[in-house]
Amino acid sequence: MNKIRTILVDDEPRGLSSLQKLLQYICPEVEVIGLCQDAIEAREKIELLNPDLVFLDIAMPQKTGFDLLKELSPVKFEIIFVTAYEKFMLQAFRFSVVDYLLKPVEDDLLMEAVKRATRRIEEKSGGTQLETLLQNIQNREGPQKMKLCIPSVKGYQVVNLSEIIYFEASGNYTNIHFISRPAICSSRLIHEYESMLDDSGFIRVHKSFLVNMQHVNEYQRGEGGHLVLSNGDIVEVSRRKKDFLLARMKEFYKF
Repeated sequence: MNKIRTILVDDEPRGLSSLQKLLQYICPEVEVIGLCQDAIEAREKIELLNPDLVFLDIAMPQKTGFDLLKELSPVKFEIIFVTAYEKFMLQAFRFSVVDYLLKPVEDDLLMEAVKRATRRIEEKSGGTQLETLLQNIQNREGPQKMKLCIPSVKGYQVVNLSEIIYFEASGNYTNIHFISRPAICSSRLIHEYESMLDDSGFIRVHKSFLVNMQHVNEYQRGEGGHLVLSNGDIVEVSRRKKDFLLARMKEFYKF
């Protein structure tokens, strides 16, 4: 494909210069067509130059990166967010399947993010993920109140995290079971969801099952035991996960 016409947005001049040099060195497919130090300048250049990709800093004076996106809606370019660490914000990114890079930007992570953005540009996909992210960042009541963007054979489906009862491994796919909707077959592996949902009220109880603690109705003793879930399904607990599960249940249910 042609060069990826790219605009960089960061209120720190050193950050702009560093990222531009990194892109020139390790991502020759990227053509930087604009450098912006605030959201006002970024909006003007984006509307004028119509980029394929924008590297967007979030925390900027006067207007944040999210304020900029709301003004530009609908967004017609791919985005890679650049941010300092904040646990809540990173959860919002992961749940929405949106690319982000932590400062200082690492070479290998930058290359991978550009590759993913290139693929989305070629496929003309990505709008659903951004919409989900903007909803998630407005909700700081906890991860169970957020939405999860699920890649499936149909594209991306957006669900409320609290509606998920459990994840079930199925070869290279994962079946996701809900309170009141048919299961979805996701193209992500179950261990990816385990990592993504760490500290979000989900626990891996077996190589095949990742369950939402809010939907556990009963633990039945056994070598490993079984969990009875809110929809009546019974899932096996592996012997090596038993002690970890019971400890988490005591912590979660305060008994």
